[in-house]
Amino acid sequence: MEILSEGIVIIVGNYGSGKTEVAINLAVHQKRKGIDVRLADLDLVNPYFRTREAKNALAELGIEVVLPPEQYLYADLPILTPAIGGMIRKPSQLTILDVGGDDAGARVLAALADALKDKPVRVIQVVNTYRPFTDTVDGCLKLRKEIENASKMTITGIIGNTHLLDDTTSADIYRGYEFVRQLSDKTGMTLEFITVAANLLADIDTARFSCPVLPIERQLVPPWKKAVKLGPKNLLRP
Repeated sequence: MEILSEGIVIIVGNYGSGKTEVAINLAVHQKRKGIDVRLADLDLVNPYFRTREAKNALAELGIEVVLPPEQYLYADLPILTPAIGGMIRKPSQLTILDVGGDDAGARVLAALADALKDKPVRVIQVVNTYRPFTDTVDGCLKLRKEIENASKMTITGIIGNTHLLDDTTSADIYRGYEFVRQLSDKTGMTLEFITVAANLLADIDTARFSCPVLPIERQLVPPWKKAVKLGPKNLLRP
């Protein structure tokens, strides 16, 4: 089973769903497989835990991160640069757009609607069942509708990202998978993949899943913790 490997992938979700960590790790995972990847930081709402925090680590792997101009890096302003436009007009093999949380963050996509109109685009909703408002199917559907209305785009897929940071157990992973599988069955949205912290993979029976698994090497951490050192290795087990 293959994880998203081509086209333009737009990652959306609610605040705290972990979508930015997912976007970073998706880029790293696919780069390690030899796929040409570029990543755009379109989170113009939340000043914390943005893709730009991992820019240097990603650059060391040859992953280009497209950001607003330096003077606006920490400004909550709707800044869309020519670099973003160029990235969409001539996308790499895999182009990832990391969008801000909830409908407020997704509004930036409405400004890109014309540029994206004729492109191979997939909009994917990240779901962490331990976050408020996405712990029920109805809550996920409500958020989906709000994001779609704000972005003028249709969400077509789901990424399961259930975790409790360092307290996550294998039981949490299995519970989260069952939830997003049921959400996929009910809505018809594709379950693209689920995530598992790399240090927890050995405890997980991946044969229980009907979708791919993306290992997470956490990059967005509080100041008292260190991000996982990224390298060229591929952590997925055969």
